[in-house]
Amino acid sequence: MARTPAPFAAFEWMIAWRYLRARRAEGGVSVMTWISLIGIALAVFALIATLAVRSGFRSEFVGTILGANAHVTIYKVAGVDDQGRIERSIADYDALATAVAAVPGVTRAAPLVRGQVMVNHRDRNSGAEVLGISAADLAALPGIAEGSGTIGDPARFDEGIAIGSELARDLGVGVGDRVKLISPEGVKTAFGTSPRVNAYEVVLVFSLGRYDIDRVRIYMPFAEAQSYFNREGVADELEVMVTDPENIDAMLPALMAAAGEGAQVWTWLDASGGFLRALEVEDNVMFVILSILVLIAAMNIVSGLIMLVKNKGRDIGILRTIGLSEGSVMRVFLICGAFTGLIGTAIGVILGCLFALYIDPIFSFVNYAMGGGVWDPAIRGIYNLPAELHLRDVLSAVALSLGLSVFVTLFPARRAARLNPVEALRYE
Repeated sequence: MARTPAPFAAFEWMIAWRYLRARRAEGGVSVMTWISLIGIALAVFALIATLAVRSGFRSEFVGTILGANAHVTIYKVAGVDDQGRIERSIADYDALATAVAAVPGVTRAAPLVRGQVMVNHRDRNSGAEVLGISAADLAALPGIAEGSGTIGDPARFDEGIAIGSELARDLGVGVGDRVKLISPEGVKTAFGTSPRVNAYEVVLVFSLGRYDIDRVRIYMPFAEAQSYFNREGVADELEVMVTDPENIDAMLPALMAAAGEGAQVWTWLDASGGFLRALEVEDNVMFVILSILVLIAAMNIVSGLIMLVKNKGRDIGILRTIGLSEGSVMRVFLICGAFTGLIGTAIGVILGCLFALYIDPIFSFVNYAMGGGVWDPAIRGIYNLPAELHLRDVLSAVALSLGLSVFVTLFPARRAARLNPVEALRYE
């Protein structure tokens, strides 16, 4: 009794390979194969490149936020002072900072003084946000301690101010220059409050990686900020840094307990959660759109296989006559379609990974070819196009491409398997 060959036997692979190498005179199948392969490769490349840029955007956005801003900000509930003004100052900020710093997972708790000023240098003026902070807390900020764009000596911070790189460029100042800070809430006199104007030396120019921050931020020594903004003996808020900012919600009960009654907590997710949710929605929509692009590219495989089945009708009839089963015929054409999808996917993965790894020189070339100005940080908030390659993104693209390639191949392969050999050989 004849033994039934195992699925995907060697002869099935041999027949499929011969069909894939069909010449132009045999129906142009090889041309359709190349078109299908290139389409799959470009679709997978676009999908991986988009996923890498998407991951890079989120990582860059979160990294610059966490490197330049507090993970958690603690305020006091607003009250009314003796003069009828809204008051949210923290008088016992040292004790509060000590209590919050003792919470497991907290790496730093620092009091801050915050205010708005006008900055003047010669004939240039600009608005700015001033943060009063101690020299030790400033040096602990990742964007300052590890920032590659920092110019100056952080050890001299108590002698002047630190200014953002974009703000320094707009004002035309550098380390060693003096700028004037003008605050509307200045000296109180019998005739009202007069603006306060003080001159400070720029001892540090920093770049935190976010244009909107580097454009407006100034750091001032904490004691000087208390005096300048009439906050003697108090702080405006408490800046808290934690080890796991992505899981900040789990720490809120402990932070609220340490802050005590009358405290309010504002996390970085509260401040930027809307933008992150918008990014997630955009990511999902882009994945669906690019998945449709992969599906369209995979449909070229169907066209090629339908032509192949039509051109090889006589061969299929002969194979069925000599004993080849429907399953074997189906697997032959399934191999043809899946192999095309596999090669196209492999090429697309290589191109996509190379794009993500070498995005900086690629983008520099595009910027040069377009005459510059392709990427405006004033609009996009960051200085370059980020890309971050993750294994899960590559695997999702590969699974989608191969899955669709096999799925769309089933119909023409099934059609070839059910071809009647009598009808296929009738007119031969």
